[in-house]
Amino acid sequence: MARLKDEKRRTLSSRTWLERQLADPYVARAKKEGFRSRAAFKLIEIDDKYRLLKQGARIVDLGAAPGGWSEIAARRIGANGRIIALDILDFKPMTGVEFLKLDFLDETAPDRLKELLGGKADVVLSDMAANATGHRPTDHLRIMALAEAATHFAREVLDKGGSFLCKVLQGGTEATLLAELKRDFESVKHVKPPASRADSAELYLLARGFRG
Repeated sequence: MARLKDEKRRTLSSRTWLERQLADPYVARAKKEGFRSRAAFKLIEIDDKYRLLKQGARIVDLGAAPGGWSEIAARRIGANGRIIALDILDFKPMTGVEFLKLDFLDETAPDRLKELLGGKADVVLSDMAANATGHRPTDHLRIMALAEAATHFAREVLDKGGSFLCKVLQGGTEATLLAELKRDFESVKHVKPPASRADSAELYLLARGFRG
């Protein structure tokens, strides 16, 4: 009875989300394999194909909570690597990861990240997403603002030859960002890993070979 009452209290969007989670094989796999989130499989699939996370690498993980990408990165770069993670949400401590709780759009965030890193990064990861409003044009503009801020940061902090992986949404303005990245990186492409839901407008921009 308590479960039924709880379901009645849920909004339609909340019920839809819950039903999708329960039916999602990646959610089940994440739970079975002990990952913090299904997002871990997105980075696994991308890195298996493009080999971004090398032993001893220095990584910045933007929009890191709850830690799905950081835990995969930590496993793949090993004990000699370094990960600086940032999110406005709480992040349960993780071995090999230094965490900064801060909004990336806070004007102090880039400098604080650079201070923690203490040098150049080999890879900048950004899985940042703004809270959805349900109004697609607004949501697109908000996530692209985060992507553009992450791009600017990556240009400042990446070492020569470094890589940048960033979430965007299909909708037009990501083409402008793609053109900008092509000026600074040897290879730039859209990627959509199998773990990214087929009905989602989510895409990732992958830029490799930073020219410095």
